[in-house]
Amino acid sequence: MTDGPTSTEAPERAAQLPAQSPPVAPATVDKVSTAGRLSWWRGDGGEGARRNLALLGVLAVLVVIGALTRSDLYSNPDWVWDNILSILKLAAVVGVVTVGMTFVIIGGGIDLSVGAIVALAGVWCTTVATQSYGAGGMIFSALTVGMAVGLVNGLLISYGRLVPFIATLAMLVAARGLAAEISDKQTQVSDNGFINGLASNDLLGIPLLVYILAAVVAAGWVLLNRTTFGRRTVAVGGNPEAARLAGINVKRHTLLLYALSGLCCGIAAIMLTAQANSAQAAMANLYELDAIAAAIIGGTLLSGGRGTIIGSLLGVVIFATITNLFAINGLSTEAQNMVKGGIIVAAVLVQQVQFRSLTQFLGRNRLTTT
Repeated sequence: MTDGPTSTEAPERAAQLPAQSPPVAPATVDKVSTAGRLSWWRGDGGEGARRNLALLGVLAVLVVIGALTRSDLYSNPDWVWDNILSILKLAAVVGVVTVGMTFVIIGGGIDLSVGAIVALAGVWCTTVATQSYGAGGMIFSALTVGMAVGLVNGLLISYGRLVPFIATLAMLVAARGLAAEISDKQTQVSDNGFINGLASNDLLGIPLLVYILAAVVAAGWVLLNRTTFGRRTVAVGGNPEAARLAGINVKRHTLLLYALSGLCCGIAAIMLTAQANSAQAAMANLYELDAIAAAIIGGTLLSGGRGTIIGSLLGVVIFATITNLFAINGLSTEAQNMVKGGIIVAAVLVQQVQFRSLTQFLGRNRLTTT
């Protein structure tokens, strides 16, 4: 007997070995890499940039409409600059809430209680007992209350296995009720000069509220795009089961996402209290709808797994510009809300068409490769 393979076994084993690809010339590699860089804009990687440019185009159209309808105002450069600052101040509070909402939606959830959390944090930090600790006590109270309520939402959803829509809807009612109970349905005036000055003071001609918005947006962008937390957020929202099999603690991460949303609500509560110099249980009404709408306009998928902080910020600015445009033209709030509703429906329809097209393209690509 022989230890080596027989003459008939050798061809069979050779047939089972994977075929080796021929060597690739360096020039070919350079062409392929160059083509990849050139096709980035057309590929999935450039989708966020394309969408953001489209949103900037929408802003430009709104500015043109304003200039055409109120040329008497837009012909004054000083008024134009003041109007831009007014729009940014109008977008500041909702923008901070939208940053937290964007993380939650990318992670596959939804938070209908953000407006109520802002109200509860604002009322809590303006009580007489809290104001006695000064500005530090008020800020600490608002942030702590916001995070605590967010943690409750996260516990109910991740460990209590409640549907996010139901859990946050219940929290919306409960937080509003608690805020009304604490304030005795009265408006609580803020006597702290530092807190009130956040809305009235500026730095280098720009309101402090705009700086706060910029800081929150910058922190959110870094957290989503440059950290493991951001990558896990996208993974959990895209496919929770695959994320779990990859070693991600989906429940804990979901808990942290809602805590982050609550923290943003606490920051927004301080900003809104500074604008009104007071707080009440009815404040931040319908902020949850504004935040969700801005995130959708910015390209965040309601099904989770995709979204950008810059896109959400542009969505907030677009809605603030629409509000400003209607105000300077003396149009009713009802007409403004109808226009906003139409924009939201159009954005969702565009998302569905793009998602279906991408799915069909990937399906055809897999078949071609096979």
